Amino acid sequence: MMLLMASEHTQPFDLQPMLSAFGGRLQLAASLSRYSAARVGGAADALLPVHTSDELAEACTTLWQIGEPFTLLGGGSNVLISDRGVRGVVVLNQARRVRFGVDEWGQKLPERRVPQQEVMVWAESGANFGALARQAAQRGLAGLEWAAGIPGTIGGAVVGNAGAHGGDMAGNLIMAEILHHEGHGVTMTTTRSNWPSEKLGFSYRSSSLKRQQPSADAGSAQLWAAVLSAVLRLERSSAKAVKARSDELLAYRRRTQPPGASMGSMFKNPPGDYAGRLIEAAGLKGARKGNAEISSLHANFFINRGRATATDIYELIRLAQASVLDQFGVALELEIELLGEW
Repeated sequence: MMLLMASEHTQPFDLQPMLSAFGGRLQLAASLSRYSAARVGGAADALLPVHTSDELAEACTTLWQIGEPFTLLGGGSNVLISDRGVRGVVVLNQARRVRFGVDEWGQKLPERRVPQQEVMVWAESGANFGALARQAAQRGLAGLEWAAGIPGTIGGAVVGNAGAHGGDMAGNLIMAEILHHEGHGVTMTTTRSNWPSEKLGFSYRSSSLKRQQPSADAGSAQLWAAVLSAVLRLERSSAKAVKARSDELLAYRRRTQPPGASMGSMFKNPPGDYAGRLIEAAGLKGARKGNAEISSLHANFFINRGRATATDIYELIRLAQASVLDQFGVALELEIELLGEW
């Protein structure tokens, strides 16, 4: 029996079943900072890359059967990974296939009338959302201009109902292929099914999938579902028109959002206000902890200035939350996810 001591705060877990199941695909003590948009974070006890939605389904099913909790990581753009790393297995989703004009999906929703000008695109959940928006623009397909420049994955965008410039995933998604499990051990069953947009319970930067995820302090809580792929609606237009709108929004993004290594928007906007405005009004633009900085361009972006740690960024998070609560009575809610031990 091969045991790996995860940390002084956790019990060792048995690697042998995972090594038997995944063999050389399993990378031990793998650094996660290279998979983080903020370029911070410690190591995973074990890292398992997957390259297709079928591989993702197989990996999740096997880990559920073994009873080993795991973390699913995509593009790393909306997460802060602890310096202490992530215990157990991290499944790295690199399933990135894309197909435009997927007519057979329309047959799976017979009650839905498809407008003549509508075109569907199917994408695996590890596909980069911004890259998909660029591909659509090149084909003269409108609808994803708002996603130009978004660094995250399709799966992350579904779970978090990503949005910008008045658009969001809820407005584009037709259906998502979801793998989920019920029960434990010998009684466990897994189901791979297509969920229409309405079943995902979208709300501002959230979905039923996100609301039912285990929290960062949930210990051994088990992920219950994974997005395998998604089908989005687009509309026929012209490459010139779509590119012009995409370029306009990209230019606005570059004027208003800072370059450099960051996780994107740190906090959700509170009702009737903006997180960045509140942090700026609290006098925190340009505030630093170590090599992490609250951007002087947009206060809802926290930047790694080169050698920042996750702890530096986390201290700025707590500073911003405490200052805004103290001065304005507003509790800022994270838009990013915290991964690992905090």
